[in-house]
Amino acid sequence: MTGVQFGELPLLTEYDKVYSCAYSPDGKSFAAGLFNGDISVYVTLSWERTGTLKGHINWVTSIAYSPNGDQIASCSRDMTVRLWDAETGTCTHIITDHTRQVWSVAYSPQGDQVASASADGTVRLRDPVTGECRQTLSGRNRAVTCVAYSPKDDHIASGSSDHTIQLWHVVTGECILTLSGHSDEVWSLAYSPQAHQLASASVDKTIRLWDVDTGDYRHVFAGHDSAVFNVAFSPSGGQVASGSLDGTVRLWDAENGVCLQTLTGHGNTVFSVVYSPLGDQIASGSSDKTVRLWDVSASASRLVSSGHSQRVLSVKCSPKESHFVSGSGDATIRVWDAQTGICLRVLRGHGKGVIGVVYSPRGDQVASGGGDNTVRLWNAESGEGGHVLTGHSNHIYGIAYSPQGLHVASASFDKTVRLWDVSTGDCCKTLDGHSGEVLSVVYSPDGKQIATGSWDKTIRFWEVEEDGSCHRTLKGHEGGIYSIAYSSQGNQLASASHDMTVRIWDVESGECGFILIGHSDPVWCVSYSQKGNLLASGSQDKTVRLWDTESGQCRAVIRNFQDAVRAIEWNSTLDGIYLIAGCDDGSVLKWQVIQEEDKCSVRLEWSATNGTLTMTGASIQDTRGLTQINKQLLKQRGAIGEPEHAFREASKKVMTMASVISKLKKSDEATQGSSLDIDLLGRQRVELVEETND
Repeated sequence: MTGVQFGELPLLTEYDKVYSCAYSPDGKSFAAGLFNGDISVYVTLSWERTGTLKGHINWVTSIAYSPNGDQIASCSRDMTVRLWDAETGTCTHIITDHTRQVWSVAYSPQGDQVASASADGTVRLRDPVTGECRQTLSGRNRAVTCVAYSPKDDHIASGSSDHTIQLWHVVTGECILTLSGHSDEVWSLAYSPQAHQLASASVDKTIRLWDVDTGDYRHVFAGHDSAVFNVAFSPSGGQVASGSLDGTVRLWDAENGVCLQTLTGHGNTVFSVVYSPLGDQIASGSSDKTVRLWDVSASASRLVSSGHSQRVLSVKCSPKESHFVSGSGDATIRVWDAQTGICLRVLRGHGKGVIGVVYSPRGDQVASGGGDNTVRLWNAESGEGGHVLTGHSNHIYGIAYSPQGLHVASASFDKTVRLWDVSTGDCCKTLDGHSGEVLSVVYSPDGKQIATGSWDKTIRFWEVEEDGSCHRTLKGHEGGIYSIAYSSQGNQLASASHDMTVRIWDVESGECGFILIGHSDPVWCVSYSQKGNLLASGSQDKTVRLWDTESGQCRAVIRNFQDAVRAIEWNSTLDGIYLIAGCDDGSVLKWQVIQEEDKCSVRLEWSATNGTLTMTGASIQDTRGLTQINKQLLKQRGAIGEPEHAFREASKKVMTMASVISKLKKSDEATQGSSLDIDLLGRQRVELVEETND
């Protein structure tokens, strides 16, 4: 079965390529313009096709409903504009005054005008009742590709193949402003509902957000891999959607320009994206002959958002637990809202991948280290860069603040650890003693010593308040040590190793208390819960294990991550205990950890990823909470429908969001299994972790 993304609704399969889409003002109807000139009309309650408007003899490039919903305007490469009665489907006017292809149509907010933009270099304003042209806006020698009315009804914007946008006065027809900045053809325009901003989509792979009053651009949205053909504002004005030749739909925060989500699934160019009137759905039309429907309501969009484009190597929470940062091989640091999973800002400056990142104890600063051999300090609130600390001769793998926040320690492939003064950026001490690359560094809770883990298979303790000498070396691992962590009380130290084990050490005696065996590949990361009773470990084997630190027993295993788990961090708030994981596929996931006596389970809160819900071998028998829309979507992807007798046993293996439905299986045993209780649009209530006696 193919993948399903959270928030995705059933797709509409057409008999030809889809080039344009539009919702009726009341949201009850939907129209799609096709390559062969037909327009399919659907009722959105059931998404059944109720009619086909025939008349155009070439592809339908644009569709618009009138503000009162009683008329549909369409235009085509056949050089015509057609006006249709929305109720009967009758074509009331065929307009032939353009001399070349007509690329775009739009109604005025009052519905007393309909504008059409053509490759003949003109925008024509006409009476929607008679179809007669009232005014022609011209002055360009190049094709006019798109047109949009301001919600205030005083301006019209048009985009052109000459890379510019022109704003016209509706009454006088005068060009009052020309917006320049795109480096290629402009193919779509959309005003914000408040009319202060204008979004433009271009073949130059970007979307620009313009201030209509000044003509200045506020943001350049970059992220698509190819030409952007369509752009739309959400009804609230807080979000922008774009469709591209790269086959994706991207959702952008209109305020800060951050990409919130990347919706994948189309097999070819996305030519059209439109919001429903309530803003809770997006429809995207593609040359793959489908219209895909997406739920973008708060509950669904909270579940999946845009992640890093390369592996996530580090995650750390702020002291107040409200935010966290992630460092990635894509050379960026992302600052996230820990509750919603929304990326608040992206910090750029490192020349290579960011391997370590951490908050200062006060939460006002972020330190990062990476493959460019530098440590960078950032203002946590504004994202502005501060000191750039140079001195290491190789990659920086680990980084840590002193408990007082006065110093930063950095561990490097050059086999040294450096201590830096945060206020001046100067190097205070260099700790030299490991015979292999230093991969991890951490301060003790009291700040008196530093522990380091190395590829030389040892852990060293250093006296940082005195001369920086190494006073103890712990041996036992049979492979390099990737990660170490102190318990909150400082009496234990955990280490994760290439030898596929986790060890728990007594800090005072230096003795190994437990060797935790269970992972089947190198263990990349370890992290203690705030209370210190649980230890989480992430591995190349695509699992996270939760260990009881008093007994050394494995309490739970989270399986079926899509890639290796490189970083984990606990996030404790008043409403629960959470675990954040960063993976090699660029995803960041947040799980709620639920402890009930000797039972431990988790529930996925959100996933910042461009991935999909994998549905291999799925069945929806005995699955509760699925709406008809959910069932329709799953059956389109090959899910088995309800049989005469229900399946009785769910798989007892760990289930993640990536396979939560796929693990239902039929059993001949009489054992009564647990049932699933799922809503694919984002409200999931099933326990996702097995109990284990490993």
